[in-house]
Amino acid sequence: MSEHYYSKKTSAASEERSWTFQLKGHTFTFTTDRAVFSKGEVDFGSRVLIDSFRAPEAEGDFLDLGCGYGPIGMSLAKHYPDRHVWMVDVNERALNLAERNAAANGITNVTVKESDRMQAVKDHRFAAVLTNPPIRAGKEVVHSMFEEAGQSLVDQGELWVVIQKKQGAPSAKAKMEELFGNVEIVEKQKGYFILKSKKID
Repeated sequence: MSEHYYSKKTSAASEERSWTFQLKGHTFTFTTDRAVFSKGEVDFGSRVLIDSFRAPEAEGDFLDLGCGYGPIGMSLAKHYPDRHVWMVDVNERALNLAERNAAANGITNVTVKESDRMQAVKDHRFAAVLTNPPIRAGKEVVHSMFEEAGQSLVDQGELWVVIQKKQGAPSAKAKMEELFGNVEIVEKQKGYFILKSKKID
């Protein structure tokens, strides 16, 4: 089986690099490596998601689902210090980087955990789940992430998704509408859609 950034393990030789980046008005230092998503800079889709996100009124923790080396979860933890942010991924190398990056940037209100989709946090409840989903894993995987996220939201909790139009935004929007009974296009930039659904019990 070929390796992807959403694979659990990688045989790719490590080649770490560190760089700085500004997110939500804060400067972060990130260390990245081969076999993790967008290793050279914070990808455009994640940046649009981070900039667009507004904390829901619902109380509780946030979840960065498929956190990679941590830019989404870390920027939210820094911007919302009164919230605890969980960061999960299946990629062991990415998780190691996420833990180190959080520590290097002095971010303590985070929990980094290995998880295949929501498996390791399915008993936890979140006020918001954010994801830049692994499109190459296929529509079935991505849509199952939406479904599992919905089951883990508190009442009035929100699922935030970034996805390109050409990579399935219309079907993602339809799936979120089906699951939640509502979906909003919060932002559109350069073919990227920010979609939000609210859980209404």
